[in-house]
Amino acid sequence: AIGKAVGLSEAAVRQRVQKLLDAGVMQIVGVTDPLMLGFDRQLMIGVKCEGDLERAADELAAIEEIDYVVITAGSYDILLEMVCENDERLLELLGRIRSVPGVVSTESFMYLKLRKQTYSWGTR
Repeated sequence: AIGKAVGLSEAAVRQRVQKLLDAGVMQIVGVTDPLMLGFDRQLMIGVKCEGDLERAADELAAIEEIDYVVITAGSYDILLEMVCENDERLLELLGRIRSVPGVVSTESFMYLKLRKQTYSWGTR
């Protein structure tokens, strides 16, 4: 279908897609709905730090339930996105996050209802 839309053969499209995958420009992934998989808590966490931000971000990124870590400018030094099964697990994870060296404070933003989520970054 892509080949027809852009005027290339199927083989040419496959080759170009493979080059993008090999170069790390593109990933092809399945996107799941966390609620359907039993992850009842989705949230963004703002983290204030002191000291080495990259080291703190690396330690936070190693926590399995955290799926997004970004060092930012503004009110928070690091933003995290996380999904977990329930409030008990959330409380455990918040304790783990707060124990990372350099983390001074956190603020949690619990998702109540998802209105839009797209994966079209960098497209025109």
